[in-house]
Amino acid sequence: MTMELLSPAGDPERLRMAVAYGADAVYLAGNDFGMRAFAGNFSNEALYDAVKLCHAHHVKVHVTCNTMPRNDEMDRLPAWLEVLDDAGVDAVILADLGVFQLAGKYAPHLKRHVSTQAGITNYAVANAWHELGADRVILARELSLDEVAELRARTPKSLEVEAFVHGAMCVSYSGRCLLSNYMTGRDAQRGACAQPCRYKYALMEEKRPGEYFPVFEENGETYIMNSRDMCMIDHIPELLQAGVDSLKIEGRAKSAYYAAVITGAYRHAIDAAQAGQPLPAIWRDEVEKVSHRHYSTGFWFGQPGQFTEDARYIRDYQVCAMVETCSADGLALCSLRNKFAAGDTLELIGPGIEPLSFPVPQMTDCDGLPLAEPRTPQMRFTIQLPKAVPPLSILRRKTGV
Repeated sequence: MTMELLSPAGDPERLRMAVAYGADAVYLAGNDFGMRAFAGNFSNEALYDAVKLCHAHHVKVHVTCNTMPRNDEMDRLPAWLEVLDDAGVDAVILADLGVFQLAGKYAPHLKRHVSTQAGITNYAVANAWHELGADRVILARELSLDEVAELRARTPKSLEVEAFVHGAMCVSYSGRCLLSNYMTGRDAQRGACAQPCRYKYALMEEKRPGEYFPVFEENGETYIMNSRDMCMIDHIPELLQAGVDSLKIEGRAKSAYYAAVITGAYRHAIDAAQAGQPLPAIWRDEVEKVSHRHYSTGFWFGQPGQFTEDARYIRDYQVCAMVETCSADGLALCSLRNKFAAGDTLELIGPGIEPLSFPVPQMTDCDGLPLAEPRTPQMRFTIQLPKAVPPLSILRRKTGV
C-alpha cells in the first residue's frame, strides 16, 4: 500500500514549500466556497499556475469547496466548478449534497472527496457516499484507530479513506460550531471562524456589571474549551496497518515555514513506515520546531483531553532567512526574514536535508561588501553554508539563544 501525504497550501508561497518538502498532494481554495476565508487562497490565474507547478512535480491538487452555500452562492457555483475542471484540478473537496451533484455535472473530470465537515463516522455513511459517486471520504476527527480500521474493512477498496494526522483540533463536533457566529458574526461553517473556544471566559452577575468571576477547572485553569493540537507522527505504522490511504496535515492558515517543516517530517515518517523502519529522532523532533499548541494524539487512542492553563502557542524557533540559490560549494544567496549576526548559531534545514547547526560566518551584501548583520527585511545577501542545499532551504534559530 502506498500512503499519500496531503499538505496544506494556503497561498502560492505555502504551496511551493509543500511541494518542495515532499507532499504527494496539496489542498487549497479559491477566493470563495472554502473553509479558510482568511488564508491567502488562490485567484483563478493563480490556480492555473498552481496546477501546472504541482503536476510538473507529480503532485496532485485538491480544491476545497466545502462550505454550506446559500441560494445566491449556488447560482455562482457551476462557473467555479467549470474553472476547476478546465484548470486540470485532480479533486474537489465538498460537504453539501447539492454541491456534490453539481460537481459531477460541471466538473466531470474531477474526483469527488467528501469533506470532514460532512461528519463521516461510520462505514454505512461512507458506503452511501460511495454509491452516490464519491471517490474518497475524509473522516470525522472524532474516530478512534479501531473505528477507522473497521470502517476501512467494511468499505470497498475503490473508496479511498483520508484522515487528519496533524494540526489544530476544533472543540466542536467535526467543526460544526455556532459560537463564532453568535459572538462575532463570523460563521464557522462558511470559513470565517474566530476561534472563540480559545478565549478566556468569566461570569458577570446582572446587578454587578464590570465585576468578573472566573470560570475554573479544578486546578484553577480558565481556558475551559481550549483543545490541544493533534500530532500522530509517532503512529504512522498503525495508520498504515489500519488501511488509511491519505494522511492530511491541517494548516492552510499557517505559515510557509509550518508547511515546509511539517510536510518534511511526515514525508520521512511515511517513507520509514512503508519501509518497515523506525523514524529517526531528528525528523520526529521537527514537529516541535514549529509554532503549535500542546500536542495530543487527538481521538485516535481515546479522549485527547483539554489544555486549560492558557491558549498560547509554543514558539521556540524563528526563521532567519530563506535560500534563493546555492552553488555546489555551499555559497548561498538568501533573503532575510528576521535579524541575526555573524557569530550566531543557526540551524540549516531543506528539502530532504537533515537539520544541522553551524556558526554564522561573515557575510557579504549584494554589492560584495562585508556584512556582519543583515537588518533590512527581505534584503538579499550571500553566506557560506556548511554544505550545498536546494532553493527554499531555511535558516532558523532557537529563540532566546
